[in-house]
Amino acid sequence: MIIPSLKDQVSATEWQARVDLAAAYRLVALFGWDDLVYTHLSMRVPGEADHFLINPYGLFFEEITASSLIKVDHAGRPLQETAFPVNPAGFVIHSTVHAARPEVACVMHTHTPHGVAVAAQAEGLLPLSQQSGFILNALAYHDYEGVALRDAERPRLAADLGGAMWMILRNHGLLTVGRSVGEAFQNMYLLEMACRIQILAQSGGAALTRVGQPIIADMLAQAREVSVGQGADLVWPGLRRRLDRQLPGYDS
Repeated sequence: MIIPSLKDQVSATEWQARVDLAAAYRLVALFGWDDLVYTHLSMRVPGEADHFLINPYGLFFEEITASSLIKVDHAGRPLQETAFPVNPAGFVIHSTVHAARPEVACVMHTHTPHGVAVAAQAEGLLPLSQQSGFILNALAYHDYEGVALRDAERPRLAADLGGAMWMILRNHGLLTVGRSVGEAFQNMYLLEMACRIQILAQSGGAALTRVGQPIIADMLAQAREVSVGQGADLVWPGLRRRLDRQLPGYDS
């Protein structure tokens, strides 16, 4: 499918946001976190607080390009001509988070097997790994209410998220936020890895050693130290280079 380029029809800042979000979609496919067309990532358009970008419903994540992303308002109305609809569940989840968290630029939501497996466990994410330790001080939970289609769920979703960077949607999947696409992606990588490690550790059948709370309490500060103050900027350029080698074309 050929989709005309929007590069000369949008601002330079919007185009960069489109390229970054399209890269994130392709990386989700590359890492095997996609679920056909049924999950979603969104990005607030820089300088346009009430507008954000989301996937064209029906394209697979490895097909998404900067120009194919749909710009919508907080009512879910497309602000450009498009042949594709917007996922109604994606609209409810992402518009709720963007409205509640104005500092958040990007929201990611996945349905991975390891993520859903942990989301189905009564205790949720356990302090079993270094990866989980980075997350547990800023992790929220939201109870399952069925497919996220109803406006009545919005206030509960926003309240449960609060100021957290990570959320486990019980019986459903994972959600992360970030001040950039790179930060949201790195947050999802950590959460997905922590869930995968937990399921692997539990499947071994041996007694498990939990990391103590005093150590967990200090690990957000340790994360800032280990990333030499760069946060996700330390890894995002490398992820883009990997994508350029393995699944190019997202920046069109």
